[in-house]
Amino acid sequence: YNNMCIMDQAQQLEAQGTIVSADTVDLELIELLHPTDATTNPTFLAVVASDSRYDLIVSKSIDRSRKNSSSAEEALQLAVDCLCVLMGEEIVKRVPGFVSTEVDARLSFNTAETLRRARRIIQLYEQDGVPKDRILIKVAGTWEGIQAARVLEAEGIRTNVTLVFSFAQAVAAAQAGATLISPFVGRILDWHSNANGGAPPLGEDPGVLSVARIYAYYKKHGYSTIVMGASFRNLEEIRHLAGVDRLTIAPKFLEQLRACTDELPRAFDPVTMAAEGEEKLPELDEATFRWMHNEDACATEKLAEGVRVFAQDTVKVENCLQSKEQWESTPLGVQNS
Repeated sequence: YNNMCIMDQAQQLEAQGTIVSADTVDLELIELLHPTDATTNPTFLAVVASDSRYDLIVSKSIDRSRKNSSSAEEALQLAVDCLCVLMGEEIVKRVPGFVSTEVDARLSFNTAETLRRARRIIQLYEQDGVPKDRILIKVAGTWEGIQAARVLEAEGIRTNVTLVFSFAQAVAAAQAGATLISPFVGRILDWHSNANGGAPPLGEDPGVLSVARIYAYYKKHGYSTIVMGASFRNLEEIRHLAGVDRLTIAPKFLEQLRACTDELPRAFDPVTMAAEGEEKLPELDEATFRWMHNEDACATEKLAEGVRVFAQDTVKVENCLQSKEQWESTPLGVQNS
């Protein structure tokens, strides 16, 4: 106990078994904060594509994609994947755990195309010597995304089901054998705060309560799928999740946790919470999943919005790549005979 007093709160989280991930692609911040994992997303990549610090990576992505494509459209898709992978490779050098890399959000309702792009991302990593067990492929928590996760996991490709807002999404992801899910705590709070004309009282954060319900269910029924809380609006949300499997935390909050040495009580305990878990649901078919998810107004709106925003940010990445002089000056390498 005396030891706990001199640990900062990020260290206390780790001591309680909560693995900390940095929610950023900023390599300097990752080096500074020493997280175990890191998560990337299209919003971060849109920033990378226009940040001069990453010019070399952008240039390499354009070069590689143009030379290995027969059409501009094909090159553009490949360039986005190359950018994701090259950034991921830089992060892999700086963290010991998982790096999450997202499949194009515009494929969120297309299982077959999600699979094609996910396999290619893993292939690109492996060509550069990064083993696939270091990477989590992020797929949206749509029915189609979760079915893609089922196939990928069976092939030995680990997945992170993201944009999770409903219990239905969490149950389906666990049934599919996903390695990890990312419930978006802060976005659930946003929705309820808007709907109710103000934030709920402390200790009644609907995002935190949503994660608690999922965590209890997984622990009760022995699911190995990792629960990684994501998207926070304040430090209290993070503190109320102390003890959960993993948390992916923005650098500003991670810095605040590192600066605070107050004792952090453990909020999540697998044994006591497993006792509170709900009865096991039968295998969800598509109709049941869609109905259950649709019954949750917050989740229905937030999943749709999340997919739209990530898709818009992917278009920003593409526009940024195409605007580079190098895009036009690099010939397409694969000629159609």
